[in-house]
Amino acid sequence: MEWVVPKSTHAPEKPLFLCVLSNTETAHIPNISAAGKTASLTDYTPAGDAEIVETGSIISVPIMPMTPPYDTPTPAVITRAALNLTGVPSMFVNAGLRVVPDIPVVDLGAKPGEDIRKPVVVHEIADVFERALKLGREIQDKTGFLVIGESIPGGTTTAMAVLNALGYDGNVSSSSSLNPLELKEQVVREGMAASDITFGSLRGDPMHAIACLGDPMMVSVAGIVAGMKDTEIVLAGGTQMAAVFAIIKHLGLATDNISVATTIYVADDATANFKGLMDALGITAYVADPGFEKSHLSGLHRYKAGDVKEGVGAGGAMYLAYLHGVSQEKLRLEVERICKELCG
Repeated sequence: MEWVVPKSTHAPEKPLFLCVLSNTETAHIPNISAAGKTASLTDYTPAGDAEIVETGSIISVPIMPMTPPYDTPTPAVITRAALNLTGVPSMFVNAGLRVVPDIPVVDLGAKPGEDIRKPVVVHEIADVFERALKLGREIQDKTGFLVIGESIPGGTTTAMAVLNALGYDGNVSSSSSLNPLELKEQVVREGMAASDITFGSLRGDPMHAIACLGDPMMVSVAGIVAGMKDTEIVLAGGTQMAAVFAIIKHLGLATDNISVATTIYVADDATANFKGLMDALGITAYVADPGFEKSHLSGLHRYKAGDVKEGVGAGGAMYLAYLHGVSQEKLRLEVERICKELCG
């Protein structure tokens, strides 16, 4: 039984998993993000996610990155399970962190993003793009199959804002079962007004859309992709990566070698418009189902209920595992093992 659709028998050549880590002031808006027990604690989430993927535990972060109110496990456990089972190497990129993980990271020298209700939220955008492009050129000979994930609390709100500026109408997903769409829409309206941007007005200027309404993760991923030539690239994420793909497309970069991979929890999210965005952008999307409803861990059941859904490249990491012949059950059992070690 296929647990990733559409079916693929592609054998990835020298695969590499890369995760871009960022923070923004947008995540500090009360109730906008569930990627942390409080708005201010979202600053620790990307660092904690990276440490879990790399080491299986948190090191420098004082609190486990779990989603309230049920302490649903971070999707970092899924990504770690997939990488454990495949042996695919990983790389982490600091693209504007307030808290840097205690693991090796490539630093792009980006500043954390500001609140999108300010006129400019991503500073020195051209410099960050160039450094990211240089990184892409440096790794292009090391991999023939690059999976790019992200960890950035509040990222679905910045994604919605950039999609609107580029002329794409679609609701974004959320790390909470109660997607605060009305709040996100209000924040996006205020952000667009602060920068004098209307729907679709920046269709020809995606970098300006990032500078005014986006986040450092977006420009970093776009730059890395720009630095890769013929490498096959998988954008690992849901509606956030739809925004990144839209940016890449409107920059005029080649997109034939790019696909998206996400989880069934994003694809089936009735409050979002993942499929509509994929169709509008003309991109192939792979959807992975880890089968958490079969788990004996109640925290994993919360994914099916709508909590967390995606993040830290979990969808793309599962796609990698699938391409390496890993079964759904084997992946789920490894996720359960990692969760028990974390709780222990």
